[in-house]
Amino acid sequence: MSSLNPDSPRPIDIRLHQASRLLEIKFDNNMECMLSCEFLRVYSPSAEVRGHGAGQETLQIGKEDVNITAIEPVGNYAVKLVFSDGHDTGLFSWDYLYELANNYQAMWQDYVTKLEMAGHQRKSVETQK
Repeated sequence: MSSLNPDSPRPIDIRLHQASRLLEIKFDNNMECMLSCEFLRVYSPSAEVRGHGAGQETLQIGKEDVNITAIEPVGNYAVKLVFSDGHDTGLFSWDYLYELANNYQAMWQDYVTKLEMAGHQRKSVETQK
């Protein structure tokens, strides 16, 4: 795990909203965000998702209904998110959470585009109920 950037904002509050499958994060620079459990799952920093080098990423499919079942602190630099599909190997450092929050729109669009290019159609929110 790389060391944290001392200038990066740190989370001061992390709350899980299980009914809406959203993780609310407030950073010490007054930035607030709501990240979906699906987004966090498909961008998990684990080797299973990211691979062991550039170009080895594995596209995550069918994660629309995934939820977070536990949030476990890891030292004072990260959290381990335990997902309802059993995935629990990614450590989300404060720097990585801030990167996800800051780049949410572009990263989400990139994910949706990759799904479409692979011939997969995301279930819409309306069809999940």
